[in-house]
Amino acid sequence: MTAELVRGQNHPLDRTRVEIRITAGGPVVAGVTLGDEQGRLPGAEAVAHPGAPRRTGIEVPRQAAAEHRLAVDLDALPEAVHRVSVLLALPTGIGALTTFGAAAAPSVAVTGLDGTHLADYTITGLGAESAVVAVELYRRQGAWKVRAVGQGYADGLTAMLRDQGLAQAAELAAQIEQAVSLGHARAVPAPAPAAASRSERPERSAAGPAAAPTAQRPAPAPPTAADDLAAPGPGTAGPGTTGAGSGAAPKAAGSPASRGPVDYRHPARRSAPAPTGPAPAAPAAPDGPPLPVAGDAAGWSMEERLYNQVWGMFEDLARSVAAYRSASDFAESRLEQELDRALADPRNRLGTAADVARATARDKHATLVTQARAALDRDLGQLAAESEVVEPALPPAFARWDNPVWQGYHVPLERPMALRLGDLHLPEVLDLRIPMLVRLPLERGLWIDSGPDAYDRGGSLPEREYGRRELGSALTDGPPDEAELRRLATETAVAIAARLLAVHPVGEFAVQVIDPGGTAAPALAPLLESGVLAPPLSGAKGVSAVLEGLTRRVDLVQMAVRSRAADALPPDLDTAEQLLIVHDFPHGFDDRALTQLRYLADEGPAVGVHLMMVADRAQAREYGPVLDPLWRSLLRITPVPDAHLADPWVGHAWTYEPPLAPRGSQVVRQVLDRLAQARGGGHG
Repeated sequence: MTAELVRGQNHPLDRTRVEIRITAGGPVVAGVTLGDEQGRLPGAEAVAHPGAPRRTGIEVPRQAAAEHRLAVDLDALPEAVHRVSVLLALPTGIGALTTFGAAAAPSVAVTGLDGTHLADYTITGLGAESAVVAVELYRRQGAWKVRAVGQGYADGLTAMLRDQGLAQAAELAAQIEQAVSLGHARAVPAPAPAAASRSERPERSAAGPAAAPTAQRPAPAPPTAADDLAAPGPGTAGPGTTGAGSGAAPKAAGSPASRGPVDYRHPARRSAPAPTGPAPAAPAAPDGPPLPVAGDAAGWSMEERLYNQVWGMFEDLARSVAAYRSASDFAESRLEQELDRALADPRNRLGTAADVARATARDKHATLVTQARAALDRDLGQLAAESEVVEPALPPAFARWDNPVWQGYHVPLERPMALRLGDLHLPEVLDLRIPMLVRLPLERGLWIDSGPDAYDRGGSLPEREYGRRELGSALTDGPPDEAELRRLATETAVAIAARLLAVHPVGEFAVQVIDPGGTAAPALAPLLESGVLAPPLSGAKGVSAVLEGLTRRVDLVQMAVRSRAADALPPDLDTAEQLLIVHDFPHGFDDRALTQLRYLADEGPAVGVHLMMVADRAQAREYGPVLDPLWRSLLRITPVPDAHLADPWVGHAWTYEPPLAPRGSQVVRQVLDRLAQARGGGHG
């Protein structure tokens, strides 16, 4: 039976994993504070808010909305936490509400994971308040209870946080308002991948020396450019790569990963299911390993489960191939040692003894390599079966263009957590592609390398072989020439831009193009004909106009955020995230334009302006080292398969393939047409 609470009343909780559902008369920001017995906060790390939505045992939404669901696992909270307070605040510059008294009274429901209502509370009597402590869950004699609080604050979020003993209340309130005013929260550090214990499955085996134990190894860093493996960086990519200068993301204080390794073992998973419901159980196979299931990973939603499952597949493939290569190297080393010993023995230098010794050493070598390959093939078979199940279940943001999910495309209402930027594979198994997922919003710009020099230096590595295969709208047979590379680079930029537009809600993402010579017009046709892109201006004046507008946007948004005056932005300012595609660089750029471009690359991502360069670095050599920081700040990808990405965890060189649509497919145009219709007439 549901308990209808009034202010000050409490009610015992019969479970420790609950959901807190909030309904308000307009957009509100929801957060949670973790206090001690007196309700005092030790620091900003004890607050879960849109800028840091995950704390140990707590998950809150990343954006302001009229309805929220907060996940709470009381058993996972630190022992020092005795009070869990649920906060509501009105965002600055979002919605028409400035006080809670101007709308319907907000209500809070504490429910079980199955939706059973445990306690409801409607916060009445609010007037000029713009922030309120709605309810609190508190520990009393080892048991948890919920209390209806309803304490409002006319001075807003800062006063509410200060009342709970937080010394840096004003700074934290500004961070929260910044995250909400920009329409997105700061990226959450990548969770401990679900594959951390996948290698512990009894049916998996690895030949040769094993990788370092998971408990002693940090969360796997995304691959980095092979030219700079050790450089630190933001590490915001998913089971894909970052460019030069990337590394593992540091674990956030108070996150579950910082409290020790999490056991996601499969089968017989011992960890508790995520608050939104347990991950689907893998059906048992009569003879062999469990059958793979899409979403078989930890996460708060199916999207996050699939994201973590792809991470696990990436880890498993890296680990299995590393074990195979290590075993093969060991076999080669042992063969050389045994051959040296056989030749060093004078008794083996005459007659057939030397031949017998060599044959014995080679037989041992062949046996070791065969065993290692058998273990690798077993692991690859399981990964291939898992990929066949996972790929069809991926949402549009994670799916290839040939996935049927795009045929039923509808404009989303929420932005995804990540974006597929291409595919990755290793030479030992060319048919197994791992999606390269990059977290959103983008924290780094992209550089699509259209120059032939990088491929000429590639040598004859197996990862760089070009077989006759279908790649976008081209059939490649050997390395493409310079003109073909430029065309494919522009098509890759359009494919990525179209995907970014398609996975964002209407009005939250826009694309602008700098094309001084007009040479990108054929590739830009899908964007231009659908109306989602205005025709780019030509010449140096076009370059100057676009850069001036985006630089102004960055400056104004930065000033609004710093002064907490998002509502003071000019009405003509487009607050949607912007992607700037720069084609044919450095044609049309003078020194001022070059300075503005570097400014956008450095300052733009923090305020929603992202850069995509389609360029040949050799053509900008006249600028010398001036542009080196620009190239290093961008994630380099290629318009043709190329093994230029490496992960610092294992050190493999991963072959990247761009996310182009199949040859002759109209799926990109169809998706853009539906997006244009939604922009013109509302959601369909």
